[in-house]
Amino acid sequence: MLRAIPTSAHPQLQTTTLVLLRHGQSIWNRDKKFTGWSDVPLSPKGKEEAKQAAYLLKQADITFDLCFASSLQRAATTAHLVLSAMHLDIPIITHWRLNERHYGALEGMERWPAIKRFGIWPILGCQIKFDATPPYLDPADPRFPGNQSNYASIDKNELPAGESIQQTLMRVKPYWEETIQPEIRQGKRILIVSHRNTLRVLMMLLNNLTPRQAMKCRLATGRPLIYELDQQGTAIRHYYVDKLT
Repeated sequence: MLRAIPTSAHPQLQTTTLVLLRHGQSIWNRDKKFTGWSDVPLSPKGKEEAKQAAYLLKQADITFDLCFASSLQRAATTAHLVLSAMHLDIPIITHWRLNERHYGALEGMERWPAIKRFGIWPILGCQIKFDATPPYLDPADPRFPGNQSNYASIDKNELPAGESIQQTLMRVKPYWEETIQPEIRQGKRILIVSHRNTLRVLMMLLNNLTPRQAMKCRLATGRPLIYELDQQGTAIRHYYVDKLT
């Protein structure tokens, strides 16, 4: 999946750098809970993963002009820790469209209690199928973003009560095309700090992956994935930064 194309195959291209970084381990990653839009902090291990990511990026002599992150604290904190350790004073733009996939009524639950409550197929299906949704939240549930002050300025009809990977793609794609890609086309070196499923759909867009291929993408927490892009923002090659160091 992460086959690198030798740069010698494109000797005349001027490239810019995009780095995709999954946030460091959160306390619910550690506790094996469905997290989604629940705004939980990094674990101590997650903070160390962010610092290690910064070290690897510095070792590879990679720098940035601009950073995008989700509005969730585990991503925003990772971004701040990485840039601080790299001694980079650049803008960090946070946006809810880069949030993790919303896991609906599963949020905050461990897998076995979720299976006992909803059955195995609703749980398994939403983890292995591109278009499968988790059990939806009731609109009155406090976990629904429309009931949270952080999203008060957003039309409730735009906010999810649960999402498939396909629906996550449709949420992320406009922000990618209208906000991030124009910065890339200006030659800016971009860091995106986000979440497993959000980064999966970005990889889908960058690599023209099928839904089946996208579902096979695996991104470890705190491990920077480097993309070299041409002037139109087309991916030339991609690889993990620790493959260079």
